[in-house]
Amino acid sequence: MLWIWIGFLVFIFALLALDLGVFHRRAHVVSIREAMIWSAVWVVISLLFGIFVYLGYQHHWLGLGTAPDAIGGEVNNGANALVKYLTGYIVEKSLSMDNIFVMAMLFAFFAVPAIYQHRVLFWGILGALVLRGAMIALGAQLISRYKWILYVFGAFLIVTALKMLFSRSEKEDPGRNIVLRLIRRWLPITHEYHGKHFFVRHGPDARWALTPLAVALVLIEATDVVFAVDSIPAIFGVTADPFLVFTSNVFAILGLRSLYFALAGMMDKFRYLKVSLAVILALVGVKMLIARQLHHLLGEHVNIYLLALVMLILVVGVLASIIVVRCNPPVPRPQE
Repeated sequence: MLWIWIGFLVFIFALLALDLGVFHRRAHVVSIREAMIWSAVWVVISLLFGIFVYLGYQHHWLGLGTAPDAIGGEVNNGANALVKYLTGYIVEKSLSMDNIFVMAMLFAFFAVPAIYQHRVLFWGILGALVLRGAMIALGAQLISRYKWILYVFGAFLIVTALKMLFSRSEKEDPGRNIVLRLIRRWLPITHEYHGKHFFVRHGPDARWALTPLAVALVLIEATDVVFAVDSIPAIFGVTADPFLVFTSNVFAILGLRSLYFALAGMMDKFRYLKVSLAVILALVGVKMLIARQLHHLLGEHVNIYLLALVMLILVVGVLASIIVVRCNPPVPRPQE
């Protein structure tokens, strides 16, 4: 089983090396067309990996699919593993949409030049993979030792969904972020950007100092941890298999950079997307609380029904947003 993890990590780091070292070696402003193409590329890679998941669990390559899944109690065959992988991928992808709002807000607050935004997101997402890997490992250990933790996760997701649904949509001021205040208090920060550098020697004594680019990176990392507190328990509501949880999480995050450049300017149009995300969180939370009853009622295809329902909720939210925008177009401002 160890070799399957090593092979996957090597594969991911090879993709990242190609991304930054070859395709995005030179800093440039990412156009919407380029972002859409790369978003499609990452989706295709994620789906192709689903073929590996199916074959690996069907034939038990290197120990895949030999242990019972704590969610449902069955041993995952190829079909079950594929459905759980795709469900986890879609759930994580959809919950990451809120991350795009925060990224856009942070880039605007720090006035990050568009030419360097891809670099910040690349290293931010690389750090997110490490942090989420640690959180997934911790979550898997907790579930394997304490089965009741699933009920805690389920209740937490329902509470989070209600909070998301009924909370005010006012944008938080990044300047009041506790992480930013601690950085400003304890670390030297330059007032201006120094190209693509995160650290530079600054001042008469040539001391090392952070650039605003580095501060933006740290805050993106910090906010991703906050979002992971919601999304990782949600995926554990689908499966407790660490490999399925981690791989679906990784591929959803890898495409987040391209998705940001493709959707950052259009997110305000999807006003009902937040409602869809809240409903998905609540749905997964309820599934965790009544997992045994659902398996008894719906049988072995319960995860297929969950996948279909998650996709339906997302489609309804997007379509409702588009219809409302078309029926109520923004009123143009009068010219002075």
